[in-house]
This record gives sequence, C-alpha cells and structure tokens, in this order.
Amino acid sequence: MCMASPALSSATTTPLYDQVASLNLARNGYTLGTPLTDVQKEKAVANPMEGATPGTYKFTDKGLTVVTDAATHRILILFESFKKVSSQRIQDIVGDLFMQFDEPTVSAHDKIVYWAYDKKGKIPASQYQTAKDQKKNMEVLATVKLNSDIPIMASPATEATPEKSNAYYIISSPILLKQFQMTSTKK
Repeated sequence: MCMASPALSSATTTPLYDQVASLNLARNGYTLGTPLTDVQKEKAVANPMEGATPGTYKFTDKGLTVVTDAATHRILILFESFKKVSSQRIQDIVGDLFMQFDEPTVSAHDKIVYWAYDKKGKIPASQYQTAKDQKKNMEVLATVKLNSDIPIMASPATEATPEKSNAYYIISSPILLKQFQMTSTKK
C-alpha cells in the first residue's frame, strides 16, 4: 500500500470532495469525501487490502472496506459485504441503514434499497420518481446502495429462500469517482 502523496492533481476534485463530505454519509467513523484522520491512517497501514485501483489504497476496519485517494487520503468508497448470512441478518442490516439514512429514495426487485443524494441532501422518493417518469436527468452526487441475493423481507417460514445468502452495501459518489478517474489518468 502506498501512503505517500503522489503529485497532486486534486485541485479540480477538492471542491467536489468538500461537496460530497458535506452530505455526511458516514459509517463506523468514516465519512465519504473526508480525509482520513491520523488514527484512521494508522489503521490503513495496519490493515491493507490488495487489488486497489492505481492512485488509491484500500483497507479494512472491523469489516468495513475503505477505498481512499492516495494523493489526498480522502475517502472515495465505503463498502461492507456480508457472506452467507440469514434473511434476518439482512433485515437487520437494512434496518440499521434505515436508522442512519432515513427512508430510501427507491427500492427495486425486493433486493435493492437505494438512497440518492444531490447537493441539497437526500432526494425524496417522490422527486426521484417524478424525474424518472418525466425522463429528466437528475444530478446524483452520492448514493448508498444495499443489494441482497434474496428478497430483503423474505421470511424462511413462508417463502422458499436460501437459508443463507449474501448482501452488501456501498457508499460512493459516481460524480466524484468519474472526476477522480479522469484526473488520475492524466498523471
């Protein structure tokens, strides 16, 4: 893992990082768009993960995977996956995300729950649906997405579902990731 700061090309991404950080999308003390604290940097050094995209490093902290911009040490992605968990555990994860992020913007196929954010904050479900119905583009600044292999509200007693399944959630900014990719490929 490379913790040294390469030549900064982040001047164009700094305002975007700040905008994303202002949404306060956080898990376990890590906030999307913010720089790591010194303690978090120590955790990054102690718990590195392989396979990071060039210009980034990633690490785990108590099950949470953090992907960070190597130049700025700002958080690009927060991710947690759950392997072979019960439908009750998946429901508990969804409940935890609901408590933290409030009502989702949209749910799909009984397996995906999605929170979308613009510059003002969380996009309400009605606004999102209206834009979709009118085929209007929305500028989505950041998202929280939970995906499950089985229906989230599955009840093993009433539905034929696997006893154990996989799920994950990811917190990211599509706009920030695109900008990061554009600036990191110019190096």
